[in-house]
Amino acid sequence: MNTSPSIPGLGHARPAAADRPAQERGPLARLLLGAGDRPAWARPALLTLLAATAVLYLWNLAASGDANSFYAAAVLAGTESWKAFFFGSLDAANFITVDKPPASLWVMELSARLFGFSSWSLLAPEALEGVAAVWILHAAVRRRAGDAAALIAGAALALTPVAVLMFRFDNPDALLTLLLVIGAACTLRATERGGLGWLLLAGATIGIGFLTKSLEAFLILPALILVYAWAAPVSLPRRILHLAAAAGALVVASGWWVAIVQIWPASARPYVGGSTNDSELQLALGYNGLSRIVGQGMGGGGGGGNSLFGGAPGLTRLFGGSMGTQISWLLPAALIALVAGLWMTRRSPRTDLTRAALLLLGGWLLVTGVVFSLMSGIIHPYYTVVLGPPIAGLVAIGGVMLWQRRGEWPARAVMAAMVLASMVWSEALLLRDSSWYPAVQYVVAGAGLIALALLLLAPLKRGRLVAVAAVAVMLIAGLAGPAAYALQTATTPHTGSIPVAGPSTASATMGPGGGSPGGAGFPAGERSGGRPGSGTVPGRGEGFPGGAKGFHGRGGAGGEGARAFPAGTGGEGARGGGGGGMAASNAALTSLLKKTSTTWAAAAVGSQSAASLELSTGGKAVMAIGGFSGSDPAPTLAQFERDVAEGRIAYFIAGGQGGGPGGGSSSAAQITSWVESHFAKTTVGGETVYVLTQKTS
Repeated sequence: MNTSPSIPGLGHARPAAADRPAQERGPLARLLLGAGDRPAWARPALLTLLAATAVLYLWNLAASGDANSFYAAAVLAGTESWKAFFFGSLDAANFITVDKPPASLWVMELSARLFGFSSWSLLAPEALEGVAAVWILHAAVRRRAGDAAALIAGAALALTPVAVLMFRFDNPDALLTLLLVIGAACTLRATERGGLGWLLLAGATIGIGFLTKSLEAFLILPALILVYAWAAPVSLPRRILHLAAAAGALVVASGWWVAIVQIWPASARPYVGGSTNDSELQLALGYNGLSRIVGQGMGGGGGGGNSLFGGAPGLTRLFGGSMGTQISWLLPAALIALVAGLWMTRRSPRTDLTRAALLLLGGWLLVTGVVFSLMSGIIHPYYTVVLGPPIAGLVAIGGVMLWQRRGEWPARAVMAAMVLASMVWSEALLLRDSSWYPAVQYVVAGAGLIALALLLLAPLKRGRLVAVAAVAVMLIAGLAGPAAYALQTATTPHTGSIPVAGPSTASATMGPGGGSPGGAGFPAGERSGGRPGSGTVPGRGEGFPGGAKGFHGRGGAGGEGARAFPAGTGGEGARGGGGGGMAASNAALTSLLKKTSTTWAAAAVGSQSAASLELSTGGKAVMAIGGFSGSDPAPTLAQFERDVAEGRIAYFIAGGQGGGPGGGSSSAAQITSWVESHFAKTTVGGETVYVLTQKTS
């Protein structure tokens, strides 16, 4: 039974499900919001929150065009071929898949099939997934800590800069975040009564998360298992049996598609992009699994190696130059709230639901945060979007618990520590680009100082107006910084493979050897597949500090010590950078490929090059030699020679280099050399094109 006390000035805590008459709860209310007594402001506030979130995530959405052309091309292919839909193929002719499972593509492809392929049909499902994540987090927090805490949690998630970025983008992270929120909410519902049905739903949801972004979805599992095993109000043997059944649901939900791919004849399906042996299991466990944690040597193509844009591994990585402005605004406050909340519930019964929520959110945050901090494989700042829900939930639940005890000095002191930590850290993040709207810094500092004064000096227990003022300035101090970055992110087009939230100059540090004026650089020692796709300076190439590895873009060269690549394989082209790609504005090349009737209009090294060509031609299949980074061993030279001899490929586009630092495979190099030696070449719109129907030797 939930015995959480009322929250003076902020509404009442949510009574447990067992305490509410069943007739008061309709089906939709039982699923998402519950029923029973609620403050008059609660429902209007929720509707306002959801409407504002929808506006924030949907506003001018088409400005980002195809966003990440790699996934956009796969969505386009899935609208033209059900086989491409099922396997997650990059091209409608089903040569190779993207390097992730296809669940997130399925959502976008269904939208594009229903409404036609466009920026809106591509990106609107992502935005709606964000609204749903805010809604479900609100519902879960409300059942533990009341309407006020739920509203704070929902607003904090909605305004997290990296959440605004990902819920307006076509990467898999948007769907993954929603699924993790659903899995957490279902586990908490199951913990209320020891309900097997909710726990099975949680397991199935996390399994679908595996089909979205592989093993990253499983990082939440320790928290889910711990909470149910500890807090469910049933016997230990029954808890173990329920968890075993949920594990079965997870295995079925995550394994059915992988099993089909594994048993499907390799000759009758596309090559598994990102793998070295055409195996979905190797892709999931290697390139998208252990190699992300330990770096190279665990299998998988796509160029393993050191961290990409994530900063050096270490416990401070989430606060660093790459990730800090994306996710860490409220992270110090969340950690304080977690410790304080667990202390306040230390004498509660084992089945206490508030402590269960704290354990779940805290475990989610700590396990995922530590893995992200210490992993030495490929990591990008936008991965941190999955930390948004636990941070928001902890701040809200812990903050409201402390507010309930605001008549006690220890509680007020801890609240003051949360406000001070948020204010100081927000100021530090804002000062990373002191020229960007400096007024925000003054708002944060002013609100924080007023909140501290009220918390430490004012009679909060007796003065209602003072209490309301204290709540208002605390929220401003905590949310003004991320809200400003969120609004900037929502009003800026984002394209490419490595999008970054907030002003680009705050997301990367300029160093020597920078490219075009105003270009964003990256810390020495980091690698880049091109500029982070802020999309603010279309057409510019970007420079890199000395010692960094980068691509030569169209508009600028890599910094001192940079590794050179052919012109056009990096930087930001007409569709935005983040990886190699042909210029989508090459009308002559587009026209040439549109006239083809072969299985593949062309072949090019690297998926980014192929993707931009597919999008510019309206869906003509282009063979992506070597997959994303050009390093996959597909096709072999013999396979490519056979396809050319059978007249299945019309042209070979020179200069493609893939979407990452892999540098191309031996197969790609052999194919390129063979084409250059045996076929006539011409120049089309500035691009070198080999005509595979005109052999010279």
